Amino acid sequence: MSELVHILKHSVVITIFVFGMMLITDYLNVLSRGKMASLIRGGRWRQYTTASFLGATPGCLGAFMNVSFYVHGLIGFGAIVGGMIATSGDEAFVMLALFPKTALLLFLLLFALGIVLAWLTDKVAPLFKVKPSEECEVELVHESHVEGQLFGPQAWRRALSSFGFRFTLFFLVIILVLLAVLGLLGPPSWNVERGFLLTILLIIGVTTATVSDHYLKEHIWRHIIKEHLWRVFLWTLFALLVVQLVLHYWDLGSFVEAHMVWVLVLSALVAVIPESGPHLVFVMMFTQGLVPFSVLLTSSIVQDGHGMLPLLSYSVRDTVKIKLFNLVYGLLIGGALYLIGL
Repeated sequence: MSELVHILKHSVVITIFVFGMMLITDYLNVLSRGKMASLIRGGRWRQYTTASFLGATPGCLGAFMNVSFYVHGLIGFGAIVGGMIATSGDEAFVMLALFPKTALLLFLLLFALGIVLAWLTDKVAPLFKVKPSEECEVELVHESHVEGQLFGPQAWRRALSSFGFRFTLFFLVIILVLLAVLGLLGPPSWNVERGFLLTILLIIGVTTATVSDHYLKEHIWRHIIKEHLWRVFLWTLFALLVVQLVLHYWDLGSFVEAHMVWVLVLSALVAVIPESGPHLVFVMMFTQGLVPFSVLLTSSIVQDGHGMLPLLSYSVRDTVKIKLFNLVYGLLIGGALYLIGL
């Protein structure tokens, strides 16, 4: 029972870190909206660099922007492949919370690989008769919803609804701060991790108390919490439980060590799933020292969180081709690193 409570608390702490970093990333993305399109216009190397940079930013926003640029003809096939190679989805936030130094090195490596492999893809793709997507006329960039009339019953209902959600979220942050200060959530003693946790909670509290009703409803609630955060919490809890239970009832370390090649292949195949979550099992195994960096890198190259979902609804053919390129790259690079002992 105590192990279950510990896992639950650990999942909550990770989710808080993820929420805070998602909030910061989303807010910066909103501030820079409209400037990305002008930055990406230009030669192929600018496309490769920009697409890989957007992919390497934590979360799925960069990947969604790459898909939008791709279907609008702003970037080519190689650039979208490189962008998805650099993308780690919502798992990036979890990795930053669990092992920040290694995570940053991983993101930097994925960024570099995204640029190089984007160039290689454009060289190789014609041999397989791969053609880029036809330009789409549908605007995919998120626009602010019209708030409607400023006065009247509907406006008052919206204001009261926003106030209720804002107050609930702010009150929850206060409770979490008290639990963290008392040592009931997060580290039991004062250290850097507790300070970081309190800083993240302070950022969440100040942001939720001061942002506009539109941002609170559309970005924090509908996008971050409703679309991402609950999945992050459940998958984190599931991954921690799986690893803990398997370690308790089975000598997983010996099994993985004896079948590491198949574990590496499995990490790549699981990463094909266009979902943020399955990759977390391998993230947790890495934190336990059960798998080497090569397995984590393989999974990270192939998986892209929810990034491919918008493209899947637009072109299944292009989605399959991109995933096949990433799968081959992931297995080749991850396999090479494994053979040299990384």
